[in-house]
Amino acid sequence: MARISLDPPRTLLTRLTSWYSKRAYGKVIDPLLALAHNRRVLMTDSRFEMSLARWNRLEPGLKNLAELASAAAIGCSWCMDFGYWASRRHGTPHEKLQDVPRWRESDVYTPLERDVMEYAEAMTATPPTVDDELADRLRGRLGEAAFVELTAMVAVENFRSRINAALGLSSQGFKDTCDVPVRPAG
Repeated sequence: MARISLDPPRTLLTRLTSWYSKRAYGKVIDPLLALAHNRRVLMTDSRFEMSLARWNRLEPGLKNLAELASAAAIGCSWCMDFGYWASRRHGTPHEKLQDVPRWRESDVYTPLERDVMEYAEAMTATPPTVDDELADRLRGRLGEAAFVELTAMVAVENFRSRINAALGLSSQGFKDTCDVPVRPAG
């Protein structure tokens, strides 16, 4: 249950961001409603998220897995739900997304994907537990620009997940809209 009202004051900004959210995601997302209680926080977060959407040095599938590994480590059910939906829109296979919380035991990931998720978890730990060997391996395979983007995206997901978890935001049913069962032929 949310620890803040998801019925913020109806201002022009709230109406505009709600309209955009419905258009982009099919519904008004709860983090937007929570942040709308503070106009400056909402504006800053919105500008920041629009800027993040233009980052393009890291392959989207790796970015998605890093974000989900961080959200899973923090325990943000809202972020896992929305992240699953966003990742499916980028074409990440269901099997990879479903296994994120138990990636170490799964055989669906490449060695690079495993390193990315290990890095996300190590960055998310308090204090961070990133070691030089893992960082060197990732920097060598991704290149410096993508490695910096990976690092920044994990930090951003920590920010998102910690806010959402602390505010008590939970799943909004995004994942449920992703995997439509295939109908048998005939």
